Amino acid sequence: MNESNPLDRPDLQLLYHLRSLGSLAATARALDVTPSVISKRLARLEHALGLRLFLRTTRRLAPTPEGERLCEGATQLLAQFEALEQDVREQHSEPVGLIRLAATFGFGRLWLGPALAAFQQRYPRTRIQLQLTDRLPDLAGEGYDGAIWLWSPDAHRSREWSARRLAANRRVLVAAPSYLARRGTPLSLDDLAAHDCLVARENQQFDQWTLQAVGEAAHGSPPPRPVRVDGALSSNSGELVRDWCLAGRGIMLRSLWDAAPHLQRGALVQVLPGYAMLDADIQWLAPYRPRKPRRMALLADFLQERFAPEPWSLPTPDTAPPGL
Repeated sequence: MNESNPLDRPDLQLLYHLRSLGSLAATARALDVTPSVISKRLARLEHALGLRLFLRTTRRLAPTPEGERLCEGATQLLAQFEALEQDVREQHSEPVGLIRLAATFGFGRLWLGPALAAFQQRYPRTRIQLQLTDRLPDLAGEGYDGAIWLWSPDAHRSREWSARRLAANRRVLVAAPSYLARRGTPLSLDDLAAHDCLVARENQQFDQWTLQAVGEAAHGSPPPRPVRVDGALSSNSGELVRDWCLAGRGIMLRSLWDAAPHLQRGALVQVLPGYAMLDADIQWLAPYRPRKPRRMALLADFLQERFAPEPWSLPTPDTAPPGL
């Protein structure tokens, strides 16, 4: 350490351990030195900076406001050092290391799980932990490397995350053939008011579907239109709503990636195929970092290559839908 450059990497490690462990003795054990060495290093650092960094009691160390800011910066810099070293090692070798991801239950099971297994087979020195959840975690705070989420970017989160669209996603109207045989097929959006609509209570406007013309039919069409829907059955579980729909209990609005297998085998039929809700593309989200490990860049590229063709897609309607 010198006066022109008072902080080096061992100093950053010292600050990190002092704040996280809260005592000289615990820090000494973590760094495999004696407590007196830690005490002298801290005193030299405070003298070089001209700041009191920690308040000392007989049992605990507590950072001062200046110390807290410095410790927070030290934590971030150490993470950047580690990411840079890992990146340099990986540039000329097979990617290695743990990848912690979060994803929604449905997409995670049906599409992401098989893709991650294929990625890990290609790069066998990687390890992947996938957490399926209905709540988007605090990625950096909870230690995640990334998330695959159905999400529309918003400005107030852009400073926290980097986002990359992996594939377009649309939600489509579907029903079981048995329901349509019993109740008839709606020919316009206005007809939905007379039908049993199965509602997934996944957001505050769960009883309003904002639908717009898609495909060739979208040229020159009106803007998206909110449509009020109602029905006797609703749930916060999209999977349960899908089960009701398969049982012929009504019309649901469901992501195409989830409905596609049932549409392909004829268990569901698309209703008003010229309309869809375009509100939640499939996104790769990651905590903002100046540099990211090569294994993460490779995974993001792999998933985009896998999902961008939208393997769940259906033929696009090319006829104008009935009156909006």
